[in-house]
Amino acid sequence: MRDFPAPTAATWSYAETFVPEDDVLAAARARAEEVGATAIGSGVGAALRFVAAALDARAVVEVGTGAGVSGLWLLRGMHADGVLTTVDIEAEHQRLARESFAEAGFRTQRVRTISGAALDVLPRLTDGHYDLVFCDAEKAEYSSYLDEALRLLRPGGVVAFDNALWHDRVADPAQRDEQTVAIRDLGRAVLDHDDLMPVMLPLGDGLLVAKKL
Repeated sequence: MRDFPAPTAATWSYAETFVPEDDVLAAARARAEEVGATAIGSGVGAALRFVAAALDARAVVEVGTGAGVSGLWLLRGMHADGVLTTVDIEAEHQRLARESFAEAGFRTQRVRTISGAALDVLPRLTDGHYDLVFCDAEKAEYSSYLDEALRLLRPGGVVAFDNALWHDRVADPAQRDEQTVAIRDLGRAVLDHDDLMPVMLPLGDGLLVAKKL
């Protein structure tokens, strides 16, 4: 395998901000910071928008609404009539997200916010109905989110997980805390699954993406 030099900080920053954020995204990011909701970076957001657009996604599930940063990126890539179903246990975060979506000009019919624990909500969603499932919530539950995503996705659909490198801890076998182990186990499960075609993107804190075959 050919070795490539690690990118410099300047190169990494250039790649992360290659697709710039506008004032609406900046405002959503500010709302997230105010309530302590960690938002995805612009590199991950641009990747999610690209995947949603490539799928011409009409139905997307988001696990972890935050204040709407990731939802904005997803909606901007989806089909003009596509519906984003976004799940979060924090009702206040979802209220702020709705402000972000309204500020961006998205009709209320394009977003379905569901307040509740993901593993209580996801089993109630329709099998095989969704084009894309994006997960950015409880890391210890990532493997369970994968199980639900495989049921929810249509053939050819895509599942994506944020924080797949988890602050450089996943690649270090000495790191054995619960969240790191859970994300590491998720990566192995995705790699070993016969019905998934995976790729690890070194964007932000890592974006694990897999297509359901």
